[in-house]
Amino acid sequence: MRRLPPLRSLQAFEAIARHRSFKDAARELNVTPTALSHQIRALEEACGRPLFTRRPRPIRLTAAGQLLYPALRRGFDSFADALSAVAEMGDTAALRITSPNAFASHWLVPRLSLWHASHPDIALQIIGTDAVLDLDAGEADVAIRYAHVAPKGLVCKEIGRDAFYPVASPGLLGTGNARPIAAMDLLRFPLIHYEWTSGDPEAPSWPRWFSASGVRASASTPLRGKHDLSFREELHAIDAVLAGQGVALCSDIVLERALLSGALVKVHSFALPGYGFYVAHLAEHARPGAVRTFVQWVVSARRARRQ
Repeated sequence: MRRLPPLRSLQAFEAIARHRSFKDAARELNVTPTALSHQIRALEEACGRPLFTRRPRPIRLTAAGQLLYPALRRGFDSFADALSAVAEMGDTAALRITSPNAFASHWLVPRLSLWHASHPDIALQIIGTDAVLDLDAGEADVAIRYAHVAPKGLVCKEIGRDAFYPVASPGLLGTGNARPIAAMDLLRFPLIHYEWTSGDPEAPSWPRWFSASGVRASASTPLRGKHDLSFREELHAIDAVLAGQGVALCSDIVLERALLSGALVKVHSFALPGYGFYVAHLAEHARPGAVRTFVQWVVSARRARRQ
């Protein structure tokens, strides 16, 4: 932790050293020369040595003052330059959107051309991560959150709630397999498993799906075979199912485009309930117009697909 004297006393010293005059520095800072004298006295006490020789006039810097002044001058110049850059930045900086990896990759990114076509003046930076970034700390401007309920402390709109269906590439199933496939017949194919970073025991999984659909494991029909595939990342599991390497339980929202295009098909009608996708932001934001525009767009983009 930095141990610094009060900023006002540093500002007072820098102005006096630059003008070589208490009177001129006081006029610049809109304070009295007496107030400046008090601030310099406090700074000298903090430094443990005098910073100015006041007689004979004009005032001069002591050796300690000569050491301190260039550093403060550069510091205040840097502050001024940074503030000017921020002021000039305006709305040209990209609006930072954080989103779960799978949603960003398979739902949001494929639709960015639609965003740019309708809002060419607002650039977006997509931060795909399964970590929860802190909007209060300025880590992002808008968040897509995946949760049972809307996150507290943020302004939220629900984009949609998903369900987890067994899905596969048509090439894996072959032309001779009618759909839907009976639950037990799914065991003829490699099942694709992946971890849930939230650690939710109620998260959609193959054991839960088989149990809820009425299939029970036995010694002769285990629910996990030696040809099954396991991944830590959901994105890798999605890549595997798209490549025709097995059947996976996947979100019907995340893979909406693949299901609509026929790249993937639902192989059984039974689904496990998922969670809600929420677009969330702080109640107060430096760019409320851009935030509001993105929120309206992402909600309407999802609604358009359902109609």
